[in-house]
Amino acid sequence: MPLALWALTLSAFAIGTTEFVIVGLIPTIATSLGVSVPSAGLLVSLYALGVAVGAPVLTALTGRVPRKQLLLGLMALFTIGNLVAWMAPGYEALMAARVLTGLAHGVFFSIGSTIATGLVPKEKAASAIALMFTGLTVALVTGVPLGTFIGQTFGWQSTFLAVSLLGVIAFVGSWILVPNNIASSKPASLLTQAAVLKKPRLLLVYAITALGYGGSFIAFTYLAPILQEISGFSASTVSLVMLVYGVSVAFGNIWGGKLADKRGPIRALQIVFAMLAVVLFVLTFTAANPWLAVLTVLAWGAFAFGNVPGLQVYVVQQAERHAPRAVDVASGLNIAAFNVGIALGAWGGGLIVSHLGLMATPWIGAVVVLGALGLTSLAGRLDRRDGIAPIVGSGHAVAMH
Repeated sequence: MPLALWALTLSAFAIGTTEFVIVGLIPTIATSLGVSVPSAGLLVSLYALGVAVGAPVLTALTGRVPRKQLLLGLMALFTIGNLVAWMAPGYEALMAARVLTGLAHGVFFSIGSTIATGLVPKEKAASAIALMFTGLTVALVTGVPLGTFIGQTFGWQSTFLAVSLLGVIAFVGSWILVPNNIASSKPASLLTQAAVLKKPRLLLVYAITALGYGGSFIAFTYLAPILQEISGFSASTVSLVMLVYGVSVAFGNIWGGKLADKRGPIRALQIVFAMLAVVLFVLTFTAANPWLAVLTVLAWGAFAFGNVPGLQVYVVQQAERHAPRAVDVASGLNIAAFNVGIALGAWGGGLIVSHLGLMATPWIGAVVVLGALGLTSLAGRLDRRDGIAPIVGSGHAVAMH
C-alpha cells in the first residue's frame, strides 16, 4: 500500500479521535465550564450535525477544487477547529469549534474514499478504503481512551491541543506524500442528491440507520456520567473502561462485516439490533455494580457498531436497484443518516437526563433500537414481496462512517 494512504489513515485517526473523545470528557467539561451534563452532551450533537450537513452540501460545493488542495484545506480546517476548542474561553466558543470540525469531517470521508482508490490499482480499491477506515476503528481503541486520560489529567483543553498536533502531522504527511494529479470523479450536485431522497426504499434504509445508530447514542453520550455517578468509577478509570469498549468495537465491526457477508444484510441487522437492544436493557440493571457494568459495556461495544457494515452494504444494494446512477450519493447520504442519528440521540439523551435521570437513557435507547429492528424486518418483507432474494457473500462492507 502506498505511503500516501497512511497519511489518509492518520487523518482518519485524528478525526475519529476528536469525534468520540468528547464522550469520555462530558463530566469534566460540564464541571469546568459550569454547564449541565445535558448541555455538555450537546457538543456531541452539534459535531454530528456539522458532519451530516457538511458531507452532502460541502462535497457538492467543492466539486471543482483539485482533490489534494481540498484534502489539505480540510485538514487545515480540522486543525484550526481543534485549536479553537483548545483556546475556547467558554461554552459557546467550544460549540462553534465543534461545528467547524464536524464540517471538515463530513467532506473528508466523502473525498477520502475516492482519493484512496485513486492511489492503488483497481483490484486493491476495497482494501485501500478499508485501510483508511481502520484509522477510525483504531481511534476508538486507542485515541479515545488516551484523549480521555489526557483530558482528565491535564484538563480537557489539552486533549484538543493533542488532536491539533495530530492534524498538523496528517497535513504535512498528505502535503508530502499525496500526489498532485489525483483523478477525481465528478461529484454529485445537490439536485442529484435531493433526487435520491425521493426514493421511499432508500429513505427506509436511512431511517433504519438513524434509529439503529441513534438509539445507542442516547445512552453512549452519557456513558461517562453513568460510570462515574452510578457505577462509582473514578474519572481516571473511565478512560480504561473506554479502552475496553474500543477493543470490543473493533471486534464487533469485523464480526458485523462477516455476518453481513454470510447471512445477508437484513438478517445480520436483525441479529445485531436485537442483541443491541438486549444489552441496553441489561445496562439499566447492571450499571450499579462496577464489574457487571464493565461486562455490559464490553458486550455493548461488540454490537454498537456491528450494524455499520450491514447498513452500508444494504444501502448500496438498494441504490443499485432504485437509483443506479447515484450509488455513491446514496452511500454518502447514509453517512449523513448515521450522523443525524448521533445528533438526535445525543440531544434526546440530554432531554431524558434532564427530565428522567441518567438511568432512563439505556432502556429508552433500547426501545429506539427496537424501532430500527421493526423497520429492518419491514424492509426484508418488502424485498420478499418484490421477489428479491437476500444477497449473501457480496464482499466485505467497509467499516464506519
